[in-house]
Amino acid sequence: MHIGIITPAAAKSLNGNRATAKRWAFFLRQLGHRVSIDVEWHEKPYDLMVALHAWRSAPSIALFKKKFPDRPLVLAMTGTDLYRFINSHPEPTLASIKSADRLVVLHRLATRVLPASCHHKVHVIHQSAVALSDESSRQVKRSVKTFDVCIVGHLREEKDSMRVAYAVRDLPADSRIRILHYGKAHNDEWANYAMQEMKINPRYHWFGEVPHWKVRRAYRSCHLMVLPSVMEGGANVISEASIAGLPIIASDIDGSVGLLGDDYAGYFPVQDTAALRKLLLKAEAELEYVRNLTQQCKQRAALFTQEAEKQGWADLLNDMKV
Repeated sequence: MHIGIITPAAAKSLNGNRATAKRWAFFLRQLGHRVSIDVEWHEKPYDLMVALHAWRSAPSIALFKKKFPDRPLVLAMTGTDLYRFINSHPEPTLASIKSADRLVVLHRLATRVLPASCHHKVHVIHQSAVALSDESSRQVKRSVKTFDVCIVGHLREEKDSMRVAYAVRDLPADSRIRILHYGKAHNDEWANYAMQEMKINPRYHWFGEVPHWKVRRAYRSCHLMVLPSVMEGGANVISEASIAGLPIIASDIDGSVGLLGDDYAGYFPVQDTAALRKLLLKAEAELEYVRNLTQQCKQRAALFTQEAEKQGWADLLNDMKV
């Protein structure tokens, strides 16, 4: 079967949607299918379309269903679809949802914001991550002089990207906390926020967009990762950190709770700087707390293996009888 994956992220982009499209193409090829990845549909006669982003891919979805009304279409709901565009741009977003034969979501709580009429279409597929090699674990060790906390994600509004920097301003002088931020700025304004913060906040270090191997090295060398987002469709950095054995502190949004579990001990209220500051100091001071977070992440890691994600696609295609 020829499967077309439509993603609004350009071919050379390091955007999460492009990475997701490439990873899914890999699994679908392993399952025996021919796969093409395009930014928009150019009337290629796909046997099945997988579209990422209900709003951004709406024209391609509408055209495909008009041209091939009987051919199956799978729509992958992104975080901005679920938590922004379904409200701000409801007509095209809901039209895409209605056109889709199945809806792929990346965490179990996504149905909370989806119309009840489409719940029967929903299929949860967790994003996977590759385990760090033994070699990488020997090369990098955690610092004893600093308590290193990484942030991995582009600087933009949805990520609440400067929240962690704000939380470590004016910490006690004896605190060893250091923030290492990896991610491309969405625009010059966000780049300026980060550069100005570094001038006044010696604990904050922004590295910009870096190759993924440097991010993976950070997973091994840091003591903790923070995901402060105000919205997520199911962040792959949670999968990567869990597989790497790196404990996580996250805002208590559905996209993170849906992956880490209701009883996870590392949540703070969205955009609550004081609460995040308190958790960071707790993690620095209490080794047992960090061990507990690490153990909870390890328990979730089985959800994020490549085998599990590949099987998720096999199950979906089997359910669709294609």
